[in-house]
Parts: sequence; C-alpha cells; structure tokens
Amino acid sequence: MSKVLTDSQEIVEVKGEGASLHSVWAVAHQNVKLKLSDQARKKMQNSRDFIEKRMQGDDPIYGVNTGFGAFSSVRISAGEIEVLQQNLIRSHSCGIGEAFNKEQTRAIMYLRANALATGRSGIRPEVVDKILEFMNRDIIPVIPSQGSVGASGDLAPLAHLALALIGEGKVFESSNIQKTLNEKNVKPLVLQAKEGLSLINGCQVMTAIGMLASFEARRLLGLTDLSGAMSLEALRGSRSAFDPEIAMSRPHPGEAKTARNLLKLLGQASEISESHIDCNRVQDAYSLRCMPAVHGAAKDALRFVIEKLEVEANSSTDNPLVFVETEKILSCGNFHGEPVAFALDFAAIAMSALASICECRIEKLINPSMSGLPAFLTPDGGLNSGHMIVQVAAASLVSENKILSHPASVDSIPTSADKEDHVSMGTIAARKLKKVIENAQNIVAMELLSASQALDLLLPLKPAAGVLAAHKKIRERVPFASHDRVFSEDIEVIRNMIISGELSQVVQDTVGNLEY
Repeated sequence: MSKVLTDSQEIVEVKGEGASLHSVWAVAHQNVKLKLSDQARKKMQNSRDFIEKRMQGDDPIYGVNTGFGAFSSVRISAGEIEVLQQNLIRSHSCGIGEAFNKEQTRAIMYLRANALATGRSGIRPEVVDKILEFMNRDIIPVIPSQGSVGASGDLAPLAHLALALIGEGKVFESSNIQKTLNEKNVKPLVLQAKEGLSLINGCQVMTAIGMLASFEARRLLGLTDLSGAMSLEALRGSRSAFDPEIAMSRPHPGEAKTARNLLKLLGQASEISESHIDCNRVQDAYSLRCMPAVHGAAKDALRFVIEKLEVEANSSTDNPLVFVETEKILSCGNFHGEPVAFALDFAAIAMSALASICECRIEKLINPSMSGLPAFLTPDGGLNSGHMIVQVAAASLVSENKILSHPASVDSIPTSADKEDHVSMGTIAARKLKKVIENAQNIVAMELLSASQALDLLLPLKPAAGVLAAHKKIRERVPFASHDRVFSEDIEVIRNMIISGELSQVVQDTVGNLEY
C-alpha cells in the first residue's frame, strides 16, 4: 500500500501490489481516500488495448465474445457485448441473507480494485476508478453475505458490488441508489467488453472477510497469553515450564514467543509465587504448563494464514488472464478459492483450540479442588453462585466453535451444470472464522474476568507486574464481585477492552510489546 499525505487526509494508492493485513484493516476502518497509481493505470490500459486489438479478429475469447460458464461455447455478436455484461451482473446478483457491514464491504471493494489493478484483466482503468470513487464518496453497496461457493470466485456477492457500480442494486443509508448518485454527482459505470466478468471473478470477498477476522485474531493472541498468565498466578502455578531452554529444544517460533511473553508478564517472581515456593506440586495442569506449545501453535498457524491471505490480496484472479508481454489471453482457474479456503479453515481450527485451553483454565479457577479458592470464586457460596455460569457459557462457546471448525473446504458440490464441478466454499469458511474469533474474544474476556476475581481472593498477596497492571485496568471498569450480579455485562465490558486495545496498551506500557 502506497500512502500520500495531504493537509486533511491520507491518500492510499492502489497499485495491484502491496496490500497487507494492515492496509486492508486501515482502508476498512479509517477515513482514507484511494486512487489508482499511475503505474497500475498504465498496466491496465496496455492490457485493455491488447484485448481491443484481439476483439477485431474472429477468435472466441471467453467472457468477451462468448457466454459464461456452461454457455462458454455460445458466441455473442459485437452489438450485444455490452448487454451481455449487464445481463451477467443482474443474473448473478443472487446473494441472500444478512449483508456484510460497511467496513467489511470497504475491504472487499479495496481488494477487488487491487486485483484488477494488476493489469491482467483486460479492462479499462475507469472500472477501478469507479470502485474507488464510490468508496471516496462513501457510497457503499449492500452485499448479501450468503450465496457464494467460492468457485469462479465470489460470484454472487461480487455481482451485488458490480450492480451498485452500474447504478442498480442497493447501497447503505439510502433507499434509492439513483437518488444517491445524483446527489453526490456520481455517474454509474457503463460496462464494456469483459468488464462485468472481471468485476465478479475472484476471491476478494472471502479474502477480505478472512483478513479482517485474522487481524482481530492476531490482536487476541497476546491477550490470550495475558489471560493465561493471570490464571497461572491465581492458581499459584509454576514458571519453570517457560524456561528459554525448553523452547530452544523444540524450536517452533510460536512456542518461544509465547514463553517469552509469559516470562515478561510474570517476571521471575511475585508475592503470590513466593508464597507457595515450598509447595509439593511437581507439575501444573496442561492448560498452564503447555501454554507455550498450544498458544505458540496458534501463533504459527495464524502467521501462515496471514501469509497466504496477503499473497491472495495481491494476485490476479480473473479468467481469462491477459499477458501483454507474451501476447497471450489464457483461460485458467486462478479464481478458485481453495488456497484461501484451506487457510481460513486452518485459522478457525487454531483459534478454536486456543479458546478451548482458556476455558480449561476457567474451570480450574472455579473448582476449589484445583484452585484452593472458594468454590465458583464467590466469598459467600450457596447464597451466591459466583462464576458458575461464566464457565458454563465459556464451555458453550467452545462447543460451538468445535462445530464451526469443521472445514468448509472439504464440502465441495458441483455447480453450473457440472461445468464448475469442484468448488471451495471459501466464503463460508471466512464467515465461520469471523464467528469463531468473536466467540474466542468472549472466552478470553471470561478468563480475564474469572482470573481477576481469583486474584482479589488472594489479597493482600500481589501478582507480577504485568499481571497486576492488567488487573488494575480491568478493575477500573469491572469491580470485584462480592455478591452475584449480571456477569454478561462484565464480559461485554472486558471484550470491548480487548477490541479497543486498552488492555494491550497497559501491558505494553508495563512490560513492553508482546510477540505474536
């Protein structure tokens, strides 16, 4: 992503390269302006010139002078080419269900523009200009989230994006797109040869949703180390499992990062750890002792996933592709979503496992035989139920995540009269991943809530500095529960502190950056 700063606003150049997890998040959530770079404009124009030259001949060119999918053998006359493109967009606008939100849609539009800016689609630069104009004028299409099988890309949802560009369909905050375009002095796009096809061929929906979800997941990784460290202190666990020599003997990067994070948060000792130095416990439960292995594996998995998504974000995913340098127009399968689908399924599995180990620690905290603390972390058990149902709710989310972690990518089904006989279901994988991460955020919030309650029950003994700082921050918003109250409200407050970055910031200010 190339940036240009103006007096009032950051301008992001769309170049067909350089899109990253950070840039997708920034474009989705921040007030930036976008423009097509001069270099990308030149590549697109050269590609378009080549297509127009080839159109003067008699050779069939898929999607230019032929029908689509199972109709690829049907020739289209020169006079019907523009109608062909309009019909494609209208007929493929079959999305259903809840719409993606504006931030998700902005990410989709950005990635769609970036893919086209590679100059391999043979379309005019004006098509990307129009996408960016809509974004800059805050005219954001309403895109239903269901209806894609991730085969020729995300056909149905991307068709709804294209439908808005041609002045039809729906946009946010308006019941009449034509009125909105007139008010903002924006002309609809008039599609020319191949442009409708190029707008809907590709995996930008699944990639955008997956990247936004992965951004949230990566932010959660360090806070899972924090919640684990808080539980370990509250359960009076040992730091010995985080010795650097252990990670060196099994050199997975995530394991070493997690061990370092935990030692940062826990330090060498605390009042709590010193109080049980002579206890006869030889080993802690897996959910404490194995944090480097389990948390670390999630870090490594997510790093792999983000790498694949960033490759996809800067790829040409149209069909056919135009190679001006070698004077080729090649039909291909670059639109198939399998590379993205596999990655997103992997991310869901990793984040589900990470959330599961958090729930294990919550169970230890509320269980007096494991914690040595009052049952369910309440000072007056019986009259009060304490965190009994906090753990039950966490267990429910863990179980839901297990169901959501069944891979979508193995569930192919033939479509388009068996022409598209193997599909990826990548957009289903992306939508599932988003829900898995939302559940994981709530589970980590629950662990932070229970661990904070447990630490208070150990007073006047104090935890290590990193844990103490996070505990104090939580207590600014969520007080100790001396009696029962509506704990779902506490969970929501802590989840918002996770999402806002408040907890990450206080940890960073106290012990430095955590690795992920």
